[in-house]
Formats: sequence, C-alpha cells, structure tokens
Amino acid sequence: MFGPFKPAPHIAELPAEKIDSTYRRLRWQVFAGIFFGYAAYYFVRANFDLAQPGLIQAGLYTKAELGVIGSAAGLAYGLSKFVMAGMSDRSNPRVFLPFGLLLSGLCMTLMGLFPWATSGIAIMWAMIFLNGWFQGMGWPPCGRTMVHWWSKSERGTIVSIWNTAHNIGGMMPGAMVLLASAVFFSTHGIEAQAKDIWQQSLYYPGIAAMICAIPVYFVMRDTPQSCGLPSIEKWRNDYPDDYNEKTYENDLSTKEIFVTYVLKNKLLWYIALANVFVYLIRYGVLKWSPVYLSEVKHFNIKGTAWAYTIYELAAVPGTLLCGWVSDKVFKGKRGLTGFIFMILTTAAVVAYWMNPATPEAELANYSAWYQNPYQLTDFILMTLIGFLIYGPVMLIGLHALELAPKKAAGTAAGFTGLFGYLGGTVSASAVIGWAAQHYGWDGGFYVMIGGGILAVLLLLIVMVEEGKHKAKLGDTYGTK
Repeated sequence: MFGPFKPAPHIAELPAEKIDSTYRRLRWQVFAGIFFGYAAYYFVRANFDLAQPGLIQAGLYTKAELGVIGSAAGLAYGLSKFVMAGMSDRSNPRVFLPFGLLLSGLCMTLMGLFPWATSGIAIMWAMIFLNGWFQGMGWPPCGRTMVHWWSKSERGTIVSIWNTAHNIGGMMPGAMVLLASAVFFSTHGIEAQAKDIWQQSLYYPGIAAMICAIPVYFVMRDTPQSCGLPSIEKWRNDYPDDYNEKTYENDLSTKEIFVTYVLKNKLLWYIALANVFVYLIRYGVLKWSPVYLSEVKHFNIKGTAWAYTIYELAAVPGTLLCGWVSDKVFKGKRGLTGFIFMILTTAAVVAYWMNPATPEAELANYSAWYQNPYQLTDFILMTLIGFLIYGPVMLIGLHALELAPKKAAGTAAGFTGLFGYLGGTVSASAVIGWAAQHYGWDGGFYVMIGGGILAVLLLLIVMVEEGKHKAKLGDTYGTK
C-alpha cells in the first residue's frame, strides 16, 4: 500500500508495567472505532430500500426496474469486499475504514440532493454500484482488527458483540425516515406519504455517515505491535492449535494469501456457498419488506419504517445469543450452531408468508398497525426473522476469520462475502424482484424458502466437515 494507507510500523515494546493497562485501554478504544464505524456504514448500506416505495408510488420506477438497480449493490459489494479485503490485509485500518465510510456517505448524499443522480436506470445503477464498492471497505479492516486485538478463545463473543453494529446502524435509516416524516408534517400539516420523503431516505443517512467518519479516524489504531504491545496470543497466552509465529505475525505475499490460505481451503469453500443462501434470506426480507408490507399487508409508511427498524434491533440479542451458544454450548462448533439457527429462520419465513393480510373491509377498524392483529403478527414474525438470521451471518464471517492466519483473515472473510453478495444479495434484489413482478409475492417467497432449505443442507455439510477439520488439527498439532 502507499501513503497514509500503509500499515503502521512496529515500534519498540513498552515497559512491562505499562503493557497490561495500555492493552486493556486500547482494546476498547479500538473496539469503539470498529463498532461505531461499521454501524455508520449501515446508515448507507440499505437505506435505498426505504426509498423504493416512494419511487414506485411516484410512478418513477417499477419493482422489476428497482430490482435491477438494487442488484448493483450486491454485485459491487461482493466484488469489492473480496478485492478490498486483500488490500485491507496490507493496509492501516485507521485510514482504510473511515475513508470508505466518507465516500459511501457522499454517494447517498448526492443521490438524495441532486436530481441528475436519480434521473434514469443507468445512472441510478451506477450510483448504487459505486456506493456498494465503497461499502466493501468496511468489513475487512474490522475483521483484520479483531484478529489482531482478540485471541481465539474470546473471539466468538467479541465478534458477536461487534456484529450487532450493523443492526444498530441498520436501524438508523428507519429512524431517519420517521424523523423526515415528522419534519414533513411540521412544514406541510399533513401526514407524509412514501413519495414525499424518498429523497430524505437517501441524504439524511448519507450526511450522518460522513460526519461519523471523523471520530472513527481518531480512535482507531493498527496492530498491537504498532502501539508498542506484544501480539495478542503472547499477551493472553492463548495460541490456536495451528499457531506458527512466522505465519501468524509476518506479512504474507499476495500469492500465499489468495492461493495457499484461501483458494486451497476446502472448508472455506463450503461456508462461502452456504453464505449465498443465508444472504438471500437476509436481504430478501430486508430489501423487499417495505414494498411487500405496503402493497400486500396494507402498512402505511410509519408501519413499514417501524418494522424495518425493529427487524434490525431484534438481530442484536439474536446475534449475541448465537455467538454465546457457539462458544459456550457447542464449544466453537460454528457449523452446528448455524445449522440450527437456519432451520428456525426458514420456518419463520414460511410463517411470515402464510400469515393472511388484513381483509380490506376491516382496515377502517384499526387506526394503527399495532392495533391490527394481522399486521401485529406480521410485525412479530419479521422481528423473529431478524432475531434468527443474523446469527448465521455472523458465524460465517467469524468462521472464515478462524480458518486463515491473521495476515490473511480479511481476505478469507472477503471470499465468503464475495459469494454472499454476488450470489445472495443480487438474487435477493433482482431474482426476488423479478419473481414478485411476474408471479406475485408467492413467487418471491418460493425463492427465499428454497434458498433457506439449501442453506440448511450446506450448513449440514459444513458441520460434518468442521468435525473432520478439527480432528485433523488434533492429529497434526496435538492438544495444547
């Protein structure tokens, strides 16, 4: 890397009496940087979904057209997450993380404030693609940071806590839509419709993301060694079974990272394939719920904003539970934990689909969604899906980090993200949008439920192969 993106050099180790206190302080300072920095990425990750009902109501675009436009995000992010992961493994996360956030926020701000940026399918596709590309600068430096500052035995818990950042951040676009609705009411005296505030759904989060990039830079740090500290394994006396100081602490060549530790890693390929279908459900529900709830379930803009927001909020306890279960109950068996959570997730999606819409003759009987038993059930089921789906999302990323040395961890995680976003997110946008347009919403749910079944089957394979992998490590390295 070059200029400010170059990794911070190692410096002389601090006096022994200062190491413990400095390590504890900097670990939580760095954690604040990656947590709030990554949360801010989600201000502008999927806020376009909340603008979609307004674009449809205004007659500007159809569902199929928005599906094509939305596919740019998954395509760009999947490619970028892999490319940027390779760059991130050889760069300084203190600069890399906030720089991508600044550029991503700028894209959404331009789309919301300047009419030319939303004046045609090609232009919107290009803007969403650019935003998705810059989004790829978020996850890799965070993953790189975590494997350098937390050791393996504590990583399941810490990664699950950090992983809730995207749910905290993902709630904010919905909250900003509610704010925009309130502002519209205060200036116009009437309740906002989706077509009235779709621009605010874009530029409110965009401006907020750019502002957040500033403090993230000031609290972030590179590796412990760049701060005068020993490696995390040495400090905690917590070495993985296959630990080798040269491999774990020295920089690796691009060929070693991509070929030796990624492309030749069979278990990494299995979890990457599973990630396609995990992401299909994650983004299938997230991307299309505002339109589905509006068109089929008769939710107003406030109801869809609340459902979208709580979907993300529910993921926080669900992810924490999943991380705790994988560490404490299943003793690091990420495949088994993901297998169980995906069975439950697929069942919840089926229930969400089967719940009937409010009969139109009864709509006038309810003044708010929470008073309507049909809509309240939809809200609960969507919350349950959010509670369940983000656990497998987190576990696949964590599993990838643990299947490669620290200097290749970002690339390994980026590899699984490449599959998740190119396969899962593009399908969630384009395929589900096409199916819903031509075969009704039943067609869209057939795609998601089929994806859930395939995810369960692939995670079953991961569970079996994971056991073989651990047994092989035990035979090779012995028990520590």
